[in-house]
Amino acid sequence: MNTFIWMKILGISAYYHDSAAALIVDGEVRYAAQEERFSRIKNDASFPVEAIQFCLTESGYALEDLDYVAFYDKPFLKFERLLETYYAFIPKGFRSFAMAMPIWLKEKLFTKQIIRKHLKKIGGPHAQKTSIVFPEHHLSHAASAFYTSPFPKSAFLTVDGVGEWTTTSYGLASGDKGIKVLGELHFPDSLGLFYSSFTYFLGFKVNSGEYKMMGLAPYSNSKTAQHFVDLIKENLVDIKADGSIKLNMDYFEYPVGLRMVNPKKWEALFGFKKRTTDEPLTQIHADLAFAAQKVLEEMVVKLVHHIKKETQAEYLCLAGGVALNCVANSAIFNENIFKDIYVQPAAGDAGGAIGAALATAHLKQNLNFTGLKKAFNPYLGPSYSNLEIERLFRKHKCSYHHFESTDDLLKTTAQHIASKKVVGWFRGRTEFGPRALGNRSILADPSDPEMQSKLNLKIKFRESFRPFAPAVCEEDYDTYFEPGKHSAYMLFTNPVKESLRMPLPKNFDELSLEEKRRTPKSSLPAITHVDYSARVQVVNKEVNPTFWGLLQAFKNLTGNGVLINTSFNVKDEPIVNTPEDAYQCFINSGMDILVLENYVIEK
Repeated sequence: MNTFIWMKILGISAYYHDSAAALIVDGEVRYAAQEERFSRIKNDASFPVEAIQFCLTESGYALEDLDYVAFYDKPFLKFERLLETYYAFIPKGFRSFAMAMPIWLKEKLFTKQIIRKHLKKIGGPHAQKTSIVFPEHHLSHAASAFYTSPFPKSAFLTVDGVGEWTTTSYGLASGDKGIKVLGELHFPDSLGLFYSSFTYFLGFKVNSGEYKMMGLAPYSNSKTAQHFVDLIKENLVDIKADGSIKLNMDYFEYPVGLRMVNPKKWEALFGFKKRTTDEPLTQIHADLAFAAQKVLEEMVVKLVHHIKKETQAEYLCLAGGVALNCVANSAIFNENIFKDIYVQPAAGDAGGAIGAALATAHLKQNLNFTGLKKAFNPYLGPSYSNLEIERLFRKHKCSYHHFESTDDLLKTTAQHIASKKVVGWFRGRTEFGPRALGNRSILADPSDPEMQSKLNLKIKFRESFRPFAPAVCEEDYDTYFEPGKHSAYMLFTNPVKESLRMPLPKNFDELSLEEKRRTPKSSLPAITHVDYSARVQVVNKEVNPTFWGLLQAFKNLTGNGVLINTSFNVKDEPIVNTPEDAYQCFINSGMDILVLENYVIEK
């Protein structure tokens, strides 16, 4: 009698930003976590030692039980790109070259040996026998999207800063034939680095501040912003009919410099100085953010039309860091050229760990993928027992209340939120990816006109212009939002229902950013952005029954089925991972209530 043996593969992403580990068993993602959640270093790029240990401990496997360890790109190809780029731009970039080479020659060029060294520390000498493979970066992205999608066959598009050479790739994926690349865009022409260049010029941090720029864009004055759109298209980028681009490298320094752009040339072009991180945001910053966003949307919309024409596919899968731009995703969806679109919830480099493992599983095991029958489960990280939570209470000498009944917990939490209290909500497994999806969340009432300001300034300690995302049950979506893509992962924007909107004053464009923010826009002011949009999480009862139950409890109590759902963290810190993280965040911020599983602490 033959014994079926499950193939076990560990996926790793590391050394650039958002390092992570994922464990795949027989083509199924069992566990995944980002290293930043353990190290508490935002966007941690170091080798994901603790994330790997978590995956192994939870699964019960040792390193010697694994069939493969898959790293999410090919270091030698990346090194080749680095050398050829420096050569092409000689004599520019010598300082950057002098800084980069020692790191590559000492570490990155020998990634395989470094991985083995780390694995030996984790698993002992037996770990040396594990086979290490290196799928290409954009293959990892494509696999992360397609093999976690509900589609047996689809087109795919991956867009980010840069992998080895590739910055954009597209093609066809099918369960029986695998992933076939049909076209690529190569470095230095990059949609992701184009967008990040504006992030840099506007004073936000590259690889983490892009979503801030996306949130700033709707505050624009459309007339001024259109002037910037024209300047960008005339001077910075040539957009082809198929969505491919050619950047004017006279304005960009990222290929060989220590900066993204040449500030003097950008200042001369746009008529204002590069913003420093602490400088106040003004209307002109919002106008340029809007222009960059609109040009990006034009690029990706042209790309997907070309992909549709070339593949004739009915479905589309997206991954890569640019796929975290929910406004651009919605622009694609609203073209109505695909029956449905799926975006990997950890679309950036962290998701490359999942993709590397899935690509390896399907290449080595010849699995026949028929599409997931249930929505991809993003709750793949650590969870904690009652014993661990009670140990925390003893350590900090906390007074708490324990609810035997989860229904009673939900009703009580709903009452707290209805009384305008802000709740830290910590239950179940940590989400994988950049969004809090109802397990590591800060929750509040979106009908309170002061709640956006309160959350931003007193709890999150971040810029006041930043919008907040709403969570709503699948059954209640149509009550609050116009038709659009229902995303369980907060990866699309949706218009607030017209019947809930309030008219804007005639002089709205002349108002300051803060005056625009404070102007009421709907009966749910704390989640309605200045353009009447919202980044909606649609909650399915089967996917997250407890969070769904809380939304229903709040609706039964107040008549409102929407909650603010923002990540359980403060500015420049990762989302909380452990009960201790949650407690410290709660104590050091303006939150009123902390829920840890069925335990509640009040200030």
